[in-house]
Amino acid sequence: MEQSSKWMILIASTWIQAFTGTNFDFSSYSSELKYVLGISQVQLNYLSMASDFGKAFGWCSGVSLMYFPLWVVLFIAAFMGLVGYGLQWLLIQRIIILPYFLVFLLCVLAGCSICWFNTVCYVLCIKNFPANRPFALSLSISFNGASAALYNLIANAINSRDDTLYLLLNALVPLGTSVAALPILRQPHSQTLHADSVHREYLNFRCLTILAVFTGLYLLILNSVSYSAQTARILLAGALFLLVLPVIAPGVICTEEWSQLFHPNNYMSLEDNDTDDLGMHKEMVWREASSKNIWTENSHGSKEKESWTSSFLLRDRLLLLGEEHSANLLIHRLDFWLYYLAYFCGGTLVLVYSNNLGQISESLGYRLEIRFLVALYSACSFFGRLLSAAPDFLRDKAALSIATALVGLSSGFVFSVAVSITSELFGPNSAGVNHNILITNIPLGSLLYGLLAALVYEANLGKPNQVLVLDGSKSRTLLAVQQTKDEEALEAGLNIERR
Repeated sequence: MEQSSKWMILIASTWIQAFTGTNFDFSSYSSELKYVLGISQVQLNYLSMASDFGKAFGWCSGVSLMYFPLWVVLFIAAFMGLVGYGLQWLLIQRIIILPYFLVFLLCVLAGCSICWFNTVCYVLCIKNFPANRPFALSLSISFNGASAALYNLIANAINSRDDTLYLLLNALVPLGTSVAALPILRQPHSQTLHADSVHREYLNFRCLTILAVFTGLYLLILNSVSYSAQTARILLAGALFLLVLPVIAPGVICTEEWSQLFHPNNYMSLEDNDTDDLGMHKEMVWREASSKNIWTENSHGSKEKESWTSSFLLRDRLLLLGEEHSANLLIHRLDFWLYYLAYFCGGTLVLVYSNNLGQISESLGYRLEIRFLVALYSACSFFGRLLSAAPDFLRDKAALSIATALVGLSSGFVFSVAVSITSELFGPNSAGVNHNILITNIPLGSLLYGLLAALVYEANLGKPNQVLVLDGSKSRTLLAVQQTKDEEALEAGLNIERR
């Protein structure tokens, strides 16, 4: 029963992630929001950055978990999203009038709610699967990338012509998901861990990953035909069935008979994992000792040089992977700031692309394809969180979809692997706080790269709201393709630097 409960908790975390990645669909309603507020592209960029800026306060969720039950933190996140997105929906429906600054704060609040949801899921995976943390985190986080594709199906099933519907869904669906997952999340965490359970975990993760891949393919391939309401309802029912399908796994794959029947002989045991981890720990400690011995041997008669130089070179080195770090110790680690810089140069760039996907589509004359491109980005980000891919940029009519897919894959990989790296480097117990300190770089990168993109857009736009009609089915905003060229050149240059 204890083993089954932790698998139910993992599945519940995938549900939470699947319906709380509400920042992915910003491009679906950004043009409408820009029109209602009567703002420029630069001001719209500040709103997209505000949602990312909410992540700067994500560390509060990790601190809150020290004082409140996990389910309380979950509902705090749900109500922050309800207020943040709900008031924006009322504004865009012209039911209420809000100043620009207050809308900015609502975007910050909505972005903060996403981060709190993510922290809850991180902690659930880390606590319940200490021996297979990367598998659990990757599986759970991957479903966050599928949010926009699922929301696209829901929106098309209700009203395919109402882009403002995304804001209403962003406000209500996460709250409903939290209520549905609450009975599962209040179960006690699994504390025991035996070699046999590790064997079963490995097999279970393989089965769940295969099912996740199938779910992603379903969303990726069939989302392109979800334009009629009737078709969208059928596809939505199929997607929900795939999300609920793993619920039968805890009652089946954790039984002793099933495990003995299908358990392969060549899976890693707990002892093997412990041996590998111990070997890595010994290697790092041995390198530390070796470095000190080398300096001792090479500096006989120069103790001052030995002391000063060795302390300079060896300070801030991690002695053990997984060594616990408090927030105060974390920000004094050189390793962390190098990691922070790497995350800044990778994860934030792709967020700017997704935030500006609506404007990019309009610029190239594909306004009617925005929903499809958002769903495509979402589905491919889902796969990127399970797999890995190198981003690439192509530029022509057919390549827009390919570029969106590649960026989605790379972003999903970066966001997924970062949580595991934080947990491995700086300790699993403090990961809820430490990872949220790391992602404070997201609003910085979102502001910098997004502002550059917005300035290029404004510089090439000419006159506000000026549109060139090409034919009866599509229009092309008069920034030509210069903005897209400049954005691709900027991002390509940064990618080359990272390589």
